[in-house]
Amino acid sequence: MSSSSTMAMGAATATLARSIGLNGGPLTELYRRTPAILTQGAAGFCCLTAAVSKLALRHSSCHPKPFAWTGAARCMAHAATLKEGVQTDKAPAALGPYSQAIKANNLVFVSGVLGLIPETGKFISDDVADQTEQVLKNMGEILQASGASYSSVVKTTIMLADINDFKKVNEIYGKYFSSPAPARSTYQVAALPLNAKVSDVGTIMVKPLRILDHRVRHLKRRMVDHVKV
Repeated sequence: MSSSSTMAMGAATATLARSIGLNGGPLTELYRRTPAILTQGAAGFCCLTAAVSKLALRHSSCHPKPFAWTGAARCMAHAATLKEGVQTDKAPAALGPYSQAIKANNLVFVSGVLGLIPETGKFISDDVADQTEQVLKNMGEILQASGASYSSVVKTTIMLADINDFKKVNEIYGKYFSSPAPARSTYQVAALPLNAKVSDVGTIMVKPLRILDHRVRHLKRRMVDHVKV
């Protein structure tokens, strides 16, 4: 890429950045100083990812108040208000005023799960191993209803009625999560709902982010059009 082309690309990027409310000065300077990197497209994609949240914000008719936030922070703050409940008949119904899971800002938060049979609402048995197996199966159904799987889980919390059951629970748990396994905390508690032996509480998972792919391509085309002009 010639020096003039590089500066033209930088100017186009800065113009595009200003059009979506970002500071274009640093982008122009970045293009001027790193032409070799830009030839490979690396810094260009950094610019795209920095600007895409603001572009998504603009095209989704999202109009937050004019606080001194970056485009990405504004978009995240708005997305956090857009929560969606998850419900599936293949897992036990909630025992109170809560959802089986909530999807928000590309994250899924799964509520505590017991070893209940979904069709009957009864424990599969009084054995901690059987309950653990059922807990993980129930959690898998909620994950699937959320659009993800065990491999998407980043954090779990296990609560045991008896910490001496830890080894049994751990052996079964290990069959469901491949390496790298999620972060995890395990506690013994005084009691669990319905006198359960084991409960998985507060599972957090991350859904694959695909929604912005077409917006990145659109932004890239706009950058090329600016250079042609």
